[in-house]
Amino acid sequence: MRFKLIACEVLYRELCFCVARSPHQIDIEFLPKGLHDIGCVGMLQRLQSAVDAVDASRYDVLLLGYGLCNNGIAGLRTRSIPIVVPRAHDCMTLFFGAKERYLAHFNANPGTYYLTTGWLERGEATGELHQLSISSQTGIDMTYEQMVEKYGEDNAKFLFEQLGDPTKHYRHMTFIEMGIEPDDSFRAAAERKAAEHHLDFRMVRGDMRLIEQLVNGEWDRRDFLLVQPGERVKVDYTENIIAAERADE
Repeated sequence: MRFKLIACEVLYRELCFCVARSPHQIDIEFLPKGLHDIGCVGMLQRLQSAVDAVDASRYDVLLLGYGLCNNGIAGLRTRSIPIVVPRAHDCMTLFFGAKERYLAHFNANPGTYYLTTGWLERGEATGELHQLSISSQTGIDMTYEQMVEKYGEDNAKFLFEQLGDPTKHYRHMTFIEMGIEPDDSFRAAAERKAAEHHLDFRMVRGDMRLIEQLVNGEWDRRDFLLVQPGERVKVDYTENIIAAERADE
């Protein structure tokens, strides 16, 4: 079979590794991680444009390398080609290999900031997407000096203490090792980042199962949603996470 894969670039190394071993022919289109930062409406618009641009006559199925991602795929529709979507709250489910395993780790380790190769390499929005990001629009990403200039010293001090460090409310920084790293440089970079933010460093072994199943065409209903032409993705407030509904509903 021939698949088109549209995915977030934070999964770049893992997906390339698995696609190279897939029995199917797969064309990959990576979208920038910055889509996560421009809000669910903006993210949906960019994803929908990418889906609409796919030449359906060339592919049997469209694969989506995204989780629900703060409702960023809610409303995504397909007009002429089936879409397969992982049942995942966000990409961390894909890195952990199962939504149940991610949820168990999340609940057992509150206050954890997760890192992977992709989040270390591609975790910052740049260019246009940075300008459109929520942090840029609200001024959260301003330096202390920029805040002083705009708001005055007293206000700047308060704002920077509250907003300046996105990791301030975390206690741990955990690197998810997927087994595809070329050496230990990513682990070392994650450990340095944890030290910079005064966080406890941890490492956990990831699982390629969901990523492999996605690109190998092994789509169990428990882990994947099949969206047929004329349907769209909707949020499902159960363990299923997402569901499909008619696009005209």
